Amino acid sequence: MAVRIDCPPRLIRAVLFDFDGTLADSYAAITASINHVRAAHGLLPLSEDEVRKFVGRGPAYLLGHTVPGSDVDADYALYRAHHPAVMRAGTRLLPGAAELLVRLKELGLRLAVCSNKPVGYTRALLADFAVAASFDTVLGPEDVGQPKPAPDMLQAALARLGVTAEEALYIGDMTVDIETARGAGVAVWVVPTGSDSREALTAGKPDRIVNDLAELAMLLNQ
Repeated sequence: MAVRIDCPPRLIRAVLFDFDGTLADSYAAITASINHVRAAHGLLPLSEDEVRKFVGRGPAYLLGHTVPGSDVDADYALYRAHHPAVMRAGTRLLPGAAELLVRLKELGLRLAVCSNKPVGYTRALLADFAVAASFDTVLGPEDVGQPKPAPDMLQAALARLGVTAEEALYIGDMTVDIETARGAGVAVWVVPTGSDSREALTAGKPDRIVNDLAELAMLLNQ
């Protein structure tokens, strides 16, 4: 089954989602693990707002901007050792996410996650929130040659889902998601619920800015 969207006009058969800031608020968990790494270097903790703006571009970017001047590989090992202890308690689905996924599956759409978050974390959280069955495929940076903003992850998802770029819609919360979608030739809508401000998203020129997941559900249900 295909669903019509009007920005730009096309019939879509698949919806691809970012994860952090789009489907889930995981900033408390990410901040806790960043501060664990910072503590190992004798650095003071950062606030969630200070960490938020660096989330979404992959672990090297996140750690490089929040734990400056250190060994990113060693710090990432510290981060990964700590994160499972805080990941579930510090992450929540955004309002309307579970209901949206159920409705999109009822409409017959194929669904995927394409996130720069380590894919094992994404899959574990989707299972914990009892929404894993909604997705036909879940991809992370480990699954492709390059993380977002390279188009590799979206292109891999399209191949797995058996749809063309013209038949897909990508939903994200950052300008990096807009850039990724443009590189893959996929229409992109964004929600201002993550790392980038509405002003930054507007400047990135997505096909549409949607206020929240409830509005997204309404638009895709027309």
